[in-house]
Amino acid sequence: MNKAALCEVLATDMRSSKAGAERALNAVLEGIVRGLRRTGEVSLVGFGSFRVRPVKPRSVVNPRTGARIRTRAGRTVKFRPGKGLRSSI
Repeated sequence: MNKAALCEVLATDMRSSKAGAERALNAVLEGIVRGLRRTGEVSLVGFGSFRVRPVKPRSVVNPRTGARIRTRAGRTVKFRPGKGLRSSI
């Protein structure tokens, strides 16, 4: 399912327009991003938790040229599903 399909489902469930559903979805996603920027963690009870995790620098190989490249350290987001989500799948 992509974002457009999710907006259609939300619009049906909320009995609103697709534009209204898209605004609601965008607001939720932006709230998650803000929470990750501020605290590094967002927990949605029953659904799951998003956490910012560090990524160590590592050495990788370019498959086209075979050259070794050193990547920089960075950050990524990890998602851990909650009990409600795990049991519903």
